[in-house]
Formats: sequence, C-alpha cells, structure tokens
Amino acid sequence: MAVTLAPAALARVQRFLASDGSALGLRFGVTRTGCSGWQHFADLAHDQREGDTVFEQDGVRIFVDAASLPIVDGTRIEVEKQRLGEQFVFHNPNAADACGCGESFTTELLPQL
Repeated sequence: MAVTLAPAALARVQRFLASDGSALGLRFGVTRTGCSGWQHFADLAHDQREGDTVFEQDGVRIFVDAASLPIVDGTRIEVEKQRLGEQFVFHNPNAADACGCGESFTTELLPQL
C-alpha cells in the first residue's frame, strides 16, 4: 500500500516545500495522545531517519517512520477548506473509531511508539 495525497493536498505540500528550501518532503505519522490514543501529524521533513519508508508522488516525498507505518498505511491525505483557512484531513482505513472531539482515534493495531 502507500500514503497518498489528494490533488489539493499535493498542491499545498508543494507550496510548503517551495517556501522551505531545506525540506526534503512531508513527514507523516502518528503520536500517542488524546482520549482515544493516536493522533496524525504532518510536518516538513528535513532529514531521512533510519527505518523511514519513503513514498513518492509527483515529485513529493512522504517520509513515514517504521512505528507509524502499520497505523497509517493506506491513508489518503486531503485538504478541507474552512472559514479562515485550510487543514489536512486524514482518511485512514486503519482507524477503527474516533473520540467525540475528533482529535484522536483508535485502531486494531497496537505497535509500540
């Protein structure tokens, strides 16, 4: 499988990369947090770390650490427009449930992070 960017998300990441010449791509994964246990994160990647899996889409590299990969594999990243801006939205097929506020999610997989 892979992690993919919808067209609007791809364009947004390309704009971020163009404004930061030292960035190699997008770093995507999960952290333990919230009431349900996991939260997605996306940031510019400035290095490739040991164990990273790197997906590439239209010249944009997406770096995913080994612990996050089983949880995010198959995720499609999209952009949702809101009144005052935009935000990434993660369509993760591994998410089993989400907390009431939508900030964190659970999964059947329980890797150690």
